[in-house]
Amino acid sequence: MKKVRRKKGYFSISAVADMFSVHQQTIRLYEKQGLISPKRTSGGTRLFSEEDIDKLEDIIYLTHQLGINIAGVEMVLKLKKKIKKMQDEMNKMFANTQDDLDKQEEMTKRAIKESAKQLMLIKQENAPKEEQEETDTVDIENWEIEYDEE
Repeated sequence: MKKVRRKKGYFSISAVADMFSVHQQTIRLYEKQGLISPKRTSGGTRLFSEEDIDKLEDIIYLTHQLGINIAGVEMVLKLKKKIKKMQDEMNKMFANTQDDLDKQEEMTKRAIKESAKQLMLIKQENAPKEEQEETDTVDIENWEIEYDEE
């Protein structure tokens, strides 16, 4: 089913029915079944938001294109909502894990640099006098540590 192009804002039931080439009564049935819940004006006129239209687009695809009944559509929409929630939770976990890994990597780099610095000092202290001058020029602070990815 092709995506319907539309302007931002709220739409009347007649505009939505024309948009999807369905009868207004079909849209009212979906509302009655609790699949969509458009806002209403003080006079009772239905106003469909972008989210309502996106959901209605899914419902029409499921019912008209795939032949799924209303009960099936309810299940699909509930599962879709659960999957979205789980995906958001997983993305958050991955982001937190990546942050933890980045912090651990930085700490490890600092520890390696500090150990290298201490080793260089020990080496310098134990080196013959003529070699000590050469080791004075080593700049440990600007070392870059590279890791092989497996």
